[in-house]
Amino acid sequence: MLRRRLPFAAPVTVLFAASILIGVPYAQSPSPASAAPTEARTWLGRGAEMEAYLRTVEMLSLEDLSVGVTKPRRATLPPGGPMKYLVWKTIRPGLYGGYWESYKSEIAAYELDKVLQLNMVPPTVERVHKGEHGAAIMWAAPTKSFKDLGGPPTAPPAEQNSWARQLVRAKMFHNLIANIDPNEGNWLVDPGWHLILVDFSRCFTADTALKVALTRVDPDLWARMEALDEATLTRTIGDWVGKGERKAILKRRDNLEKKINQLVKARGEAYVFMKDIGK
Repeated sequence: MLRRRLPFAAPVTVLFAASILIGVPYAQSPSPASAAPTEARTWLGRGAEMEAYLRTVEMLSLEDLSVGVTKPRRATLPPGGPMKYLVWKTIRPGLYGGYWESYKSEIAAYELDKVLQLNMVPPTVERVHKGEHGAAIMWAAPTKSFKDLGGPPTAPPAEQNSWARQLVRAKMFHNLIANIDPNEGNWLVDPGWHLILVDFSRCFTADTALKVALTRVDPDLWARMEALDEATLTRTIGDWVGKGERKAILKRRDNLEKKINQLVKARGEAYVFMKDIGK
């Protein structure tokens, strides 16, 4: 089978510039008869419950993770709960190695995901642990990262339309929040072919440039992005994202509109808007 590694590690402006369906097969997908779980998004329909758990659950132990430059830690949680682990990020707002980083951006990404009905960002809350403020993030499992799989995976024929649409939705979201670090380790897929996005500490800056190449658009997600306004952003993420950075979200949304208009003019609305091909 033809295998092509897409350039997550290359400049983000060319991310997914080629066909989004070219990649490696996700051989870890269970057969229909398997009893293994296929859905890692166990928070769907249970968001409030998961958030409350993350705010109060005891962290039995903390271990450093080998991934991530911001030194996240994984907390082991008591048995019998709705999740086995959480990720604990405490990086304070500031410049690190020339990049703006903040644990607060993790929370803002989840809250904006809810507004947009994206269903790709695991529940994330702010809490204090042993006097340290940080973001407690649900550990989504079972999943494999694109890095683990050797590149973006190729979905089986029955899932290709839905998978293609999920990838487009993810790119639209990354452009909206100015994610400059959408690398292979931050894109996860579960055995049921659901895309999950993690690691947003470098997002929500005042930069208004679009960071990810876009060739197609999910019309449902775009309608929800168009409906965003300053009041909504202030109400939902105002505790974690400053006024200037919230205005930048709307400016990037406006830049997305310009880009979409250019795409429609060049390729036609029927091609650009991914209608009726799976969600």
